Formats: sequence, structure tokens, C-alpha cells
Amino acid sequence: MEEIREQLKKVIQDLYGLDFAPELTPSPDNIDADYSTNAPLKLAKELHKNPMEIAEEINSKLNASITPPGFINFVLPDSYLAEQINKLTDNFTDSVKSDEFKDKTVICEFSDPNPFKVLHVGHLYTSVVGDSISRLFEYAGANVIRANFGGDVGLHVAKTMYILQKKPIDTLTIEDIAKCYVEGTAAYDEDEAAKQEITKLNKEIYKINAEKLHNTPLAELYWKGRELSYDYFRNFYDQIGVKFDKFYPESTVAGLGLQTVKEQLDKGVYQISDGAVIFDGEKYGLHTRVFINQEGVPTYEAKDVGLIFTKWDDYHFDKSVVITGSEQKEYMAVVLKSVEQYAPELVERTTHLTHGLVKLPGNIKMSSRKGNFLKAVDVLDMVKDELKSEYDSSDETVALAATKYAFLKYKMGGNIIFDPKESVKMTGNSGPYLLYSAVRAKKILSKESEKFLGGSKTRASAPERSRRESFSDSYERALMKRTIEYKEVLTEAVHEMAPHKLANYLYELAQEFSRFYENCPVIGAENESERIKLVKIYLNTMTHGLNLLGINIPEEM
Repeated sequence: MEEIREQLKKVIQDLYGLDFAPELTPSPDNIDADYSTNAPLKLAKELHKNPMEIAEEINSKLNASITPPGFINFVLPDSYLAEQINKLTDNFTDSVKSDEFKDKTVICEFSDPNPFKVLHVGHLYTSVVGDSISRLFEYAGANVIRANFGGDVGLHVAKTMYILQKKPIDTLTIEDIAKCYVEGTAAYDEDEAAKQEITKLNKEIYKINAEKLHNTPLAELYWKGRELSYDYFRNFYDQIGVKFDKFYPESTVAGLGLQTVKEQLDKGVYQISDGAVIFDGEKYGLHTRVFINQEGVPTYEAKDVGLIFTKWDDYHFDKSVVITGSEQKEYMAVVLKSVEQYAPELVERTTHLTHGLVKLPGNIKMSSRKGNFLKAVDVLDMVKDELKSEYDSSDETVALAATKYAFLKYKMGGNIIFDPKESVKMTGNSGPYLLYSAVRAKKILSKESEKFLGGSKTRASAPERSRRESFSDSYERALMKRTIEYKEVLTEAVHEMAPHKLANYLYELAQEFSRFYENCPVIGAENESERIKLVKIYLNTMTHGLNLLGINIPEEM
């Protein structure tokens, strides 16, 4: 497709002097072609010409075909398909390789759970998506650092500690700590005396962290709770196959954030308002936020300022990707706009991606403040239960694939309805369907291997082994055509940081393979060696693509 697109672009430039990027899409079923472009329709207004006239002018340089009201249609020669398939056969890895981000450092920050709380479904979602985006950058040659930023200090910790002080420390679990946060939030909202005590605790916890105090009951309880939290996080990430290279507790960046904001206060970037330090975002069409509160404590905003500069000091990144829930969009816009006033190059290198809420069917909204939220482990257990119920299977690989793919197939940004029952289906756009398709390919190849070892393999003729020039079977041709689009899909997925583009390509590829499998015999066919080659390329593509989604293929299903 890319060769056709470039050729089209050059013809349009030569004919009309326009730098125009033509779109190319698969042709409709009623058109006897592989790809079509609507470029003449898009150019008609600017050129003040009939689209069919433009199509004829462009096609005079291309020798394609035209259909009303102004589409140009292209057919890939079989010789071209054969050439591309042979390239993938000779060295699949090099054929799909990308060096776009070679020698570049990319830091991807995602998941970002707060210690003293349990992981909820949103953390699971952003962990899966963030890991896949990290893998896409690694595929493109980048040195990727997966970073995790969490609030080990702040009002939520003080609310938790307010209740936690009354609990026995020796038997504490992360679940106990999470319940304390819910109780502490209620006390803060409903009891003025409790609110004053929690505000005082907040300052004491900052001091414990800043001075690394360990010799008081409060300090001992704080460090115990923090240790339990990080152990719990690491165990869960191991369970879902996501790794992190760097954990940034808020306490480690708060000091630099506080210092930076104070320095820029003197330069007029931030202002004093009612004893607090603010950034006047309204001047930039945003809203105003507090960066240092009236007690002199840095807020989340100042900590994020400290994080930006700490990441820069640690890695001198070429690109920083920050993934959060969509409720943080306006908040981050204010933080980045403030930093832009004195470190524009860091903001220019930073991309903030947001995602919506993950909901179960029924559209119930859940909140960690009220304690009625869906825990991350609950989601995994629900998928395992459905897998057990539907197929009497407890395969962890399949369950994790079902969960990850159910998230990754959606474009990031909007809300997602996560249906555990749909996620485990062996038909339709699901992780298990893709796995089953790949396992089918493995079985074909294992039969071919057994036949060869048994000494009964029929050798292809010399012309067939080198390359066939025509493909009479439409299912075989369709699979070949879809397979050679893989590199271009990867390029788009990297550019747009869009795992859903890869996920949905793999689903469409699996559909093509299913049609091929049902209609084209492989073992024992006259053109067996060529079809074996195609099956191998298909499996390589699925394995490579699913790996970029963080999904492994089991040996059997």
C-alpha cells in the first residue's frame, strides 16, 4: 500500500503542484481490485474540476481503473505478492523491523497507583495499554523506561493513617489498609475534628518521609503500610506480565517540585493567592490551580512539576509519554502550561494520553472513595470464572489474553464496557479467537513436520520452490495481501501510539486465515510447500503482533 500511496502522491504533485496525502483503503467487494483511493473526490473542490475528470488525469499516469463518482482502483500483481511473501520468508524479523526510534530514549509513565490503596480496574487497564505502547516503541528501536508514579504522601495517606493508627500493625494486609482509606475519607468529610487531625497528620507524614524518620509509632506504621503496598503492586504486575524499570514515589519528587515552584514564583510564573501559591491558568484558557497550599505543602501539581524534572535529570528523554484517566486531562494541561513558561523543551517532548472509565455491563459508576469500586484482581477472577464455566479451562495464558485483548481492541480515549462473558468467546473479536487461530497454524506446521520426519514429504518442483507467479485461489491471495500490510500497520500504531490499530489488524488477519483454513487444503495439496510457507508467515505475524500486545500464544487450546 505504501508504494501505491507514494506513487499517487508524486503524480498529484507533478500534475497539480499540490502536496497532498492520498488515502488508500481496501476496495469494496463489488470492485475487482485490491485498493481504492477517493483522492479525486477530495481534490475536486480545490481544483474546481469534476472528480471523474481528475481521476482520468491521474490515471493516465498510473494505468489503474476508475469507477464513479471518482475512485481510482489498484490491483496488486501476483508477482509483487510473491516477491513480498518471499521477503518475509527469507527473514521475517528484518522485513518488519523499524529503526524509527533507534538511539532514542522514551519514558512511558503509566499505571500510577497510590500506596495505601488497592489497585482498581482502571490501573489494570492503563497497565495493559501502557505496556503495549512501551512495546511498540521498543519495536521501533527505542530504549524504553517504564515508569510508575504513586502518591506515598498526601491527603489520601493521612486519611488512611488516621484510621490505621487504631489497628494492630502485625496483622495488617493491603485490604485492611484500603478499608481504612474509605473510613478516613468519610471522617474527613463529616467530622470537623477529624478533618483537623488529618490535616495535621498530613504535615507529619511529609516530615517522616523528608527526614526518613523511623523511631516513632506513626513512622513505623507509615513505613510498614508503604512496604506492604509496593510488594502488593509488584506481585500484581508480575501476575499480568508487566514490568516497571522505575518507581517514583511522590515523596522523592515533592522536594524538587516545591523548590522549582518557589523559584518560578520569584520570576512571576506562579502567584500568591490567599496564602497559597497558584498558577493562573485562566490567562491561557485553562483554569487556576494551587501548587503549594496554605500550610506550605506541595500539592499534586507541584509534585508533577518535580516528576517532570526528575525524569529529565534521570534519563534526558527524547520523548515522555504520560498515560492517565481522562479526568486528569485538564489538570495535566495546567501543569504542563505552567512548566512551558520556563522549560518549553520538556513540555514539547511530553505527550499526555488519556483513557476513559472501564465499566461493567449495566453502566454502574464506581468510586474508591466510597469503597464500591471494581478491584483489578476481581476482573481477572471474573474472566477465569467465565473461562472455567464456558470451556472447563483454567489456562492462565488464555485468561490473561482474553483480558488484555478486551482492553486493547478499543481506541484509547472513550469509556469501555468490559464484558467478561464476551471476552472469552472463541468466535468474534476476542483474545481467545486470535489464540485459537494461531494454535491452528501451529498444528498445520506440526503435521508438516511429522510428515517430513516420516520420510513421506512430497518435494515441490524447482519452479514452485522458488516462486509462483500466480495465485488462482482467492482465499490464499487475500491472506497474502493482508499479511504484507503488517509493517505499515505497525508504523501507524507507533506513530499514533495506538495498540488498537494493531489489535484490530490481527483480528482481521485471523479472519482471513480462518477463511483460508476452511477453503484451502495445505498438507497434501499440489502447492503444499507454498501454502506451508504462507502458514509460517501467518504464525510469525501473529506471534510478533500478539507479543507487542503483551499476549503469549499457548501450545494448544
